Amino acid sequence: MACVIIVGTQWGDEGKGKIVDLLTERADAVVRYQGGNNAGHTVMFGDKTFVTHLVPSGILRKTTSVLGNGVVIDLAELIKEIEELEQMGIDVENHLHISDRAQLVMPWHKTFDRLGEEQKGKNKIGTTGRGIGPAYKDKIGRSGVRVGDLLETEHFRGRLEELVVENNQRLEHLYKSAETPFSAAQIFAEFTTYLKKLKPYICDTPLLVNQLVEQGKNILFEGAQGTFLDVDHGTYPFVTSSNTLAGGACAGAGIGPTRITDVLGIVKAYTTRVGSGPFPTELFDKDGELLQSEGQEFGATTGRPRRCGWFDALLVSQAVRLNGITGMAIMKLDVLDKFETLKIAVGYRLADGELTENLPRSLENVTPVYEEMPGWNCKTAGITDYDQLPPEMLAYLERLSELVGAPVSIISTGPKREESIVLNPDQLWL
Repeated sequence: MACVIIVGTQWGDEGKGKIVDLLTERADAVVRYQGGNNAGHTVMFGDKTFVTHLVPSGILRKTTSVLGNGVVIDLAELIKEIEELEQMGIDVENHLHISDRAQLVMPWHKTFDRLGEEQKGKNKIGTTGRGIGPAYKDKIGRSGVRVGDLLETEHFRGRLEELVVENNQRLEHLYKSAETPFSAAQIFAEFTTYLKKLKPYICDTPLLVNQLVEQGKNILFEGAQGTFLDVDHGTYPFVTSSNTLAGGACAGAGIGPTRITDVLGIVKAYTTRVGSGPFPTELFDKDGELLQSEGQEFGATTGRPRRCGWFDALLVSQAVRLNGITGMAIMKLDVLDKFETLKIAVGYRLADGELTENLPRSLENVTPVYEEMPGWNCKTAGITDYDQLPPEMLAYLERLSELVGAPVSIISTGPKREESIVLNPDQLWL
């Protein structure tokens, strides 16, 4: 039995979907533990490319797939995603399970997300506008609606009527908006229709997951975003509204920490970020443009171009500490094939001139201190034999491992699951 948490070590978009797909072939279940449809996993499966936003990517392997209680769910988007997967020949009905404790994204959440960003102007966070932050805000404020509430018709109707009055007041007085008020009757009818389609999937998922653990099954726990979008440990306030760290898997799936056997950190061989917020190694030159074009760095959910920069060892070493990472999957190495020289941030020069090798609380007004290494300047895409990797790439991997304090477990040389080199298959049940 193995319970492995998959966690992004940077600002998301590290390539978690591919690694989940790779490990799912021999997994018994995949559990999504936080986030909403504000993130996406892109997986190349056979000759098709799938993008999932809510449904765990393990569904592509006909694996038990769970949306845990820590996820916030937009029911309309979930149904749309299920229908798209089914149209592509994926059997969702017999494998998807939805927690009755998961929070719902309600219509006002998306409206307030948009209006809130408009009010902030140039100080906006850069959200996707999908209502995720406001949904988590209401969850913590005990004003949320859970999936299980839909199963109790009259309770849901009464709660909805109260919430609509409250949120219409917010719409008028807080946001001073002239938009059409929310209608309890309309929302009730809409969500009742959703329930008819999704009721077969709803269950007590913490019970299900723990039963699988007790049966000795192999389970993957996948999150969305990355370490530095964590609401506690990320680049606050430019973060998401949930705990993206490995520790969040336990609360978001309903499993005890003593059950976890490994934490696999997904590490992009350079650094990217979507949206606003500090990014010390960001590049604004031809090197940044080359990273973006070669890496096809555009968001799976929004299509927004990703900001690109050199690898930041301070960032990833902090992620190793915060998540208790036991191994790393290094992604998109082939994107660096055309670079003659590579840079790694090994320290920051603070505003007062002090040099630090540890990640400070704020990444504003810091200047990265770089170490240079020779690139391999040859094509490596698709290599699956470790002995065929150029020595410069091996030296780069060794240096990254040394700097961040975690061993390399998987080397990725392309977007397809086959374009991978697994260095310790026993640890990851491969």
